[in-house]
Amino acid sequence: MIRVLLVDDHPIVRQGVRFLLEEQRDMEVVGEAADGTAAVDLAERLGPDVVLLDLAMPGRDGVETIRELRRRTPAVRIVVLTSYHGDDLIYRTIRAGALSYLLKDVEAAELLQAVRAAARHESVLHPRVAARVLGGLRGEELGEGLTARELDVLARIARGDSNREIAAGLGISEQTVKTHVSNLLGKLHLEHRTQAAVYALRHRLVRFEDADDA
Repeated sequence: MIRVLLVDDHPIVRQGVRFLLEEQRDMEVVGEAADGTAAVDLAERLGPDVVLLDLAMPGRDGVETIRELRRRTPAVRIVVLTSYHGDDLIYRTIRAGALSYLLKDVEAAELLQAVRAAARHESVLHPRVAARVLGGLRGEELGEGLTARELDVLARIARGDSNREIAAGLGISEQTVKTHVSNLLGKLHLEHRTQAAVYALRHRLVRFEDADDA
């Protein structure tokens, strides 16, 4: 059972998301919070697997809430569900420790997929968020220590592909993809694949053509 904490200052949003999640046999909403301070306190007390979090809230903002959640409840996986997707906000949110970044126009099935992925420690980017990340991948430099195949995998991570999609696209097994992902995360000293995509953007490790044509 995936235990979810909902964090949004709009009761109608929380009500709708709660209804959706509680229709699923593998999900349980363990609590709700309308601001960041309450979210951190509840996360400590209830121990959810996933926190589904808006960024625009009264008091402590979403990015600071993410930092505090990561500090006080490091095992929790944070899925952002928001209306805001400016470049700087995306980068700050992921650097703070968010695992996934969704916009509120996602389909119900996509939201459920992201929650389940988070429970497996897998990240999901909304297509428009992924496009913003991918749009900056124009560097010529190969990341120090990364193999050509790891760079291929990194490009597809930046595009938002799952391990299965990467495996199919590159003609390798999912287990081999997992090995490449683990290796490149270790080399880049990162925790998860969303951070890898942003790192690639910031440090210009992947050419746009590589990510677009892979």
